[in-house]
Amino acid sequence: MTQFTVIAEDVRVFDATVRDGRMLLRSGDLPSALGWELKPEGLCRGDVCVPVRDVESLRVEDRLDLAAVAGALRRPVVVDNDAGIAAVALPAEERARALDALEAPQFTLPDLDGRVHDLAEWHGRKKLLLAFATW
Repeated sequence: MTQFTVIAEDVRVFDATVRDGRMLLRSGDLPSALGWELKPEGLCRGDVCVPVRDVESLRVEDRLDLAAVAGALRRPVVVDNDAGIAAVALPAEERARALDALEAPQFTLPDLDGRVHDLAEWHGRKKLLLAFATW
């Protein structure tokens, strides 16, 4: 078991297994990780269910493949097993809505001195956000 950070609507840490390059979660962790639950009728969130033709394609023994579940929900996912992190994007409809609205979601980030700033601090002013990674 390895500690994995899953970034979806929020950030959570789970014990996961890596097998054949896939990040595998316990079925019981899926609602906390993505907000969906695997039921006989498919992947469900509240009263909404997404049918899954081949439920077994989501499973590896008694675990669920996070990337396969995200794919069934039509959500892009990036998994870095070495870093112990997975990022699951919003559904295509929500991403398209955000692009059409031309509004950034609310977020907070630290500056170079470690002070935390909220996007709302710069309301009405032009902003440029630079992001980079060392890998």
